[in-house]
Amino acid sequence: MKHFLRALGLVAFGVFLLLLAARTIPVHVYDGFESSHLSRFRWTNRLYEPGAVVSEALGVRSGHRALAITVHSGDRPEAASESGAATERDELMESWWLFSGTGPPYVYSFSLFIPSDFPQTRERLVIAQWRQLCVGSPCNPDNPILALRYEIGRLQITRNDEQGKTLLYQSNEDVRGQWLDFRFVTRWDTTRKGIIDVTLQGLAVVHYQGPTIYQLGPGHPKQGHTIRFCQPTTHREYRNAG
Repeated sequence: MKHFLRALGLVAFGVFLLLLAARTIPVHVYDGFESSHLSRFRWTNRLYEPGAVVSEALGVRSGHRALAITVHSGDRPEAASESGAATERDELMESWWLFSGTGPPYVYSFSLFIPSDFPQTRERLVIAQWRQLCVGSPCNPDNPILALRYEIGRLQITRNDEQGKTLLYQSNEDVRGQWLDFRFVTRWDTTRKGIIDVTLQGLAVVHYQGPTIYQLGPGHPKQGHTIRFCQPTTHREYRNAG
């Protein structure tokens, strides 16, 4: 029993060191999706249906393969709530050890392709989102703090706070049928130290400084906020990422 407890203590200490390193040491993670199987080191498969996320060799951005994601009617349904209407989704979410925290800057770079026949509807289509993790009780509100959307044929970048949704960027042209290169630089903070800087095709489209996460409230802790990145939640798209 003593040996078991000692081993358990060493495992717990190792997990603590891993979490500490993830918060203090710069980490660069790249995935070009060249393998036919997703890396469980980088991604989790618990938010999409089997067959919704596949590696393909068609229309790649670079290299030999890209990732195709298809959402079918009824996939991962979520009932309507105070936060919004009912949804269906297939999400590719980063592994827990890559979740970000408050304070340091984070950079997310990725490319995505929206097919030319992608439907232009008024339904909200969230392509990428950053969400706070809830602690102790459900978050209220529980909308994504930052999201990349496609609605009525236009790309949108939005942020949410206690006052509701704010539009940070909206495209004025049809972006279907081409690869789109994004770079998000973020700093999660409840004060004016928060940052959201976004470039699209190398051009700056968003420069925001101010609160970037929800203030203290139901499910939102006073400190130690953790943010998870999910991408994408959409009908169909192809992407390489770094």
